[in-house]
Amino acid sequence: MPIIDNKIYLASKSPRRRELLRQVGIDFDLLLLRDTAPRGPDVTEIVLPGELPTDYVKRVTEEKAQVAWNMMQQRRLTLRPVLAADTTVVIHDRILGKPADQAEACDMLRALSGQTHAVLTSLAVVGMHGHEHWHITQRSEVTFSELSEEQILAYCITAEPYDKAGGYGIQGAAARFISHISGSYSGIMGLPLFETATLLRQAGIHIP
Repeated sequence: MPIIDNKIYLASKSPRRRELLRQVGIDFDLLLLRDTAPRGPDVTEIVLPGELPTDYVKRVTEEKAQVAWNMMQQRRLTLRPVLAADTTVVIHDRILGKPADQAEACDMLRALSGQTHAVLTSLAVVGMHGHEHWHITQRSEVTFSELSEEQILAYCITAEPYDKAGGYGIQGAAARFISHISGSYSGIMGLPLFETATLLRQAGIHIP
């Protein structure tokens, strides 16, 4: 069913995802989930025991989309599809989330140095009436050059690593560390645009 105002709700605080949606002309309003005290996060991003990376990123994304859709209903907002996304970096089956501090950021870059890792970005869309769900997980691979300790420390004293899975942003200063990518550049940033457009068309959004 076509959406009257051709807009979606985006359940994400990521400025990069907002930029990417604007880049391809997708109009949106934000539905921001709580991730701090006093009541705690709306969706916990703790990896469950034995959970595989693909299962983890899919579960978290679908939970975000459903919580945001429920929020739309509770606030009696205009009915629209809800888009959520989650990105995780995986190396040797180890999930690298957002580093909590400089020491953790440095440890992540040491693990990535000279290695090829996977970037998994999962998308979930809940239709405006809640009974239709669409999901896809896009996988890309990124190869880092060998990093010196000086390079790692210089990068980790900047603000760049701390709101990004794996402790780096491909669109920022870390681009100089990357020797090869395979897959979706926008997916590595946090929102694979081809897959996003595909899901939103299925949800009734007109995208030329």
